[in-house]
Amino acid sequence: MIYIEKGQFLMGSEDEDINVGDSEDPIRLVDVEAFYIDPAPVTNHEFQQFVEQTGYRTEAERYGWSFVFHLLFDGTRNEVKGTPAQTPWWLAVEGADWAHPEGAGSSIEERLDHPVVHVSWNDANAYCQWADKRLLTEKEWEYAARGGLVQNRYPWGNSLTPDGKHMCNIWQGQFPYSNTKEDGFLGTSPVRAFPANGYGLYSVSGNVWEWGSECFDSSTNGQPDAPRVTRGGSYLCHDSYCNRYRVSARTSNTPDSSSGNTGFRCGKSVIA
Repeated sequence: MIYIEKGQFLMGSEDEDINVGDSEDPIRLVDVEAFYIDPAPVTNHEFQQFVEQTGYRTEAERYGWSFVFHLLFDGTRNEVKGTPAQTPWWLAVEGADWAHPEGAGSSIEERLDHPVVHVSWNDANAYCQWADKRLLTEKEWEYAARGGLVQNRYPWGNSLTPDGKHMCNIWQGQFPYSNTKEDGFLGTSPVRAFPANGYGLYSVSGNVWEWGSECFDSSTNGQPDAPRVTRGGSYLCHDSYCNRYRVSARTSNTPDSSSGNTGFRCGKSVIA
């Protein structure tokens, strides 16, 4: 794990393109105690070790289905239980889970270095307990994701593609119908496919959303079913729809939800 020293930073954003209702603003000075953070999201290989040692079954496995992005699904229509009205590009696919990311006929065999997906907030906490770690608070996550830069939009600076170079796994093309894959990927990528930030962290922008420890709305703290925050954006983020690959951006999901673009990264407290 990477040791992050105690410090202060300017959290949040007041840019014109922040997402209304996401509570990114105002910019505020925040104190952060020292902590440890994994350099990358938990991979399929790491989660596989957890499952093999504990016999744990994820909520997607127990429910029998999870959400798969439509361009990644190559099964049959009778495997699709339905689609959300507001986001029809998500398919509720029977048999989709962490070991079968696109449905029962898919495998992680060639993707062991990709981030694990189809894990709920509850599943992520179960892994953390086994690994003697924990999920990160929002301020820890953003402090580390900024990599020592002050109020930059991305973990590497203010330009999305400096000198034309892709720095993260997000969407290129017309969302959600056509992805030109200029960055090399349609779905997830290996967690170390792109350069690390100034603190040595990989995939803090794009690739997969990362569960945080807290409720999205602090007024709901203590409510077990309240939506939990996720940070970092995913391979589906695009300027035209979801520009949440910026380091200040945030969104949420319910703690039992899972999808093909959500994973997690672990942290750990410093014991004095």
